[in-house]
Amino acid sequence: MSYLIKRLFTMFVTLWIIVTLTFVIMHMIPGDPFATDAKSLPEEIVQNMREKYNLDKPLPTQYFLYLKDLVQLDLGPSIQSKSRDVNSLIADGFGLSALLGIQSLLIAIVVGIGLGVIAALNHNRLLDYVSMFIAIIGISVPSFILAPLLIKYFAVEWGLLPVAAWGTWSHSILPTIALAVSPIAIITRFVRASMIEILNQNFIKTAEAKGLHTWEIVIKHGLRNALIPVISFIGPLFAAVITGTFVIEKIFAIPGIGKYFVDSIFNRDYPVILGTTIFYSAILIITLFFIDLLYRVIDPRIKIASGGDS
Repeated sequence: MSYLIKRLFTMFVTLWIIVTLTFVIMHMIPGDPFATDAKSLPEEIVQNMREKYNLDKPLPTQYFLYLKDLVQLDLGPSIQSKSRDVNSLIADGFGLSALLGIQSLLIAIVVGIGLGVIAALNHNRLLDYVSMFIAIIGISVPSFILAPLLIKYFAVEWGLLPVAAWGTWSHSILPTIALAVSPIAIITRFVRASMIEILNQNFIKTAEAKGLHTWEIVIKHGLRNALIPVISFIGPLFAAVITGTFVIEKIFAIPGIGKYFVDSIFNRDYPVILGTTIFYSAILIITLFFIDLLYRVIDPRIKIASGGDS
């Protein structure tokens, strides 16, 4: 119980540090969200707008006012989308971003584990080299480079899939692939390295001596142990895939939360920048927390002691 209390306390402190650093850095950047309006509107109106968003107050006051609203889960009004607040923008856009991220992660896990196991079982043979070549390509080519290539061939030249925008499930295929390639490569390398080590352990050799089928040994004895380091990486990978949709959404013109985040940076929409940063930071922190708890399910040897020792 004390372990859970300590972890929850650490999670809140970490989130508070992220909020504070984001707030400070954001206000250190030169510029003003009302710089354009100041040229076309009377000074009195611009001043009223600054007062509405508390930008006329000293930074410490702005900071504590923001924390007060944040405790109530109020991320504030958007400066650019004047009729909407940040909570509604995130609620509208996160569904599509989460769909792309979850699809990409599921594909990455299935394909990555499969390629990793195949590579390990065929260590230093053709299938191993092919799997590692795929992994190297996946790590080397960023998603924002791969996305235009997918559009060029699969959408423009071959006409197999929609170019961009959003409508049916087929619109999600290309962006999902663009997001999944890099995680596939990383998971493949993790699983391969773990499986090669596990397959050389004595308990695997004992299972082989008992005459168990290769795939029974791999799935029942090898893969479960090999997945432990992979699971430790899935938490950050999940957050990375979700937040990585920002650029992909822009390329494929998908109306997800990434659109609001990118636009908020260009428009210096402070509440949206802070709100999306806090939202995704919370996702990462909570995911890491559940990944730690999942260790005990995957490997019973890992115990969460009352004092927090593993």
